[in-house]
Amino acid sequence: MIRLISGLGRIVIEFGEDIGQVGILFFKAIASLRRPPFYFHTWFVQMLEVGNRSLPVVLVTSLFSGMVFALQSWQGFARFGATEMTGTVVAIAITREMVPVLASLMVAGRAGSAMAAEIGTMVVTEQVDALRTMGTDPIEYLAVPRLIATSVMLPVVVMIGDLVGIYGGYLVVVKLMGGGEVTYWQRTWEFLMMSDVTSGLIKAAVFGLIIALFGCVRGFNTTGGAQGVGRATTGAVVGGSMGILISNFFLTKLLIG
Repeated sequence: MIRLISGLGRIVIEFGEDIGQVGILFFKAIASLRRPPFYFHTWFVQMLEVGNRSLPVVLVTSLFSGMVFALQSWQGFARFGATEMTGTVVAIAITREMVPVLASLMVAGRAGSAMAAEIGTMVVTEQVDALRTMGTDPIEYLAVPRLIATSVMLPVVVMIGDLVGIYGGYLVVVKLMGGGEVTYWQRTWEFLMMSDVTSGLIKAAVFGLIIALFGCVRGFNTTGGAQGVGRATTGAVVGGSMGILISNFFLTKLLIG
């Protein structure tokens, strides 16, 4: 019992330290955007890494999330004879919550860990010190491109995932359960509002920023050689995932309000 409490306390303390370091890095990155140089080539390289290479796993996640949610919704609505509303519920859930959150968690596991591993390796091999020696700000060169890339590309990936998730619902409702194709699409577009889509995209942009911040913070604070890089990678994924889930509640309350 004591070990359990001690372990939970350690996690809370480490997460609190990460929050403070994330805030410091965020304001330093904002300050660096006010002055040159701007490493636009690195920006686009990171956009390719976060967007294009994360797209396959996000599409698979979105497709099967839409299919599972449609199947569950169909079974629930069948009890009340309201299966024609399945398309509406699937579209709203996919665009508001499921794809933004699940896609962000997938990107945190893939891109966030890669950021921490890459920067952490540069720290333990003293490449970051070499950048400072050459007069290059590591935050401008390493952190800012990743922050820009994730906050810009994650909403794009989520938008594509929304369409795939809704199509996954269509496959279940129409092809598997025998529902009406016209009814599904009519109910989907009739009640889906632009605010549903934009709220999910706003969340995705914030989640992308959180992923990059935790990845960069863990990377810059790496110590202990190869084992330290492994710990930084794990910490980036755990911290980014916790940040996504916690901030999701406050963002939902803010956007609904």
